[in-house]
Amino acid sequence: MGDVTTCDFCGTQAPAEQTLTWTTSVENGRRRTYCDTCSRTHLRAMEGKLDSEWW
Repeated sequence: MGDVTTCDFCGTQAPAEQTLTWTTSVENGRRRTYCDTCSRTHLRAMEGKLDSEWW
């Protein structure tokens, strides 16, 4: 069984090989990973480089 990746916003989990389209960012020195749904929903905030706590 492969590694599982978890969305840091909603908690969705998927096998690592299925997360190629997920978004990653670094906030306060910590790597964050977001699923496709959260990425689309919060795209403007991500582009504005707002920390996820502001979404």
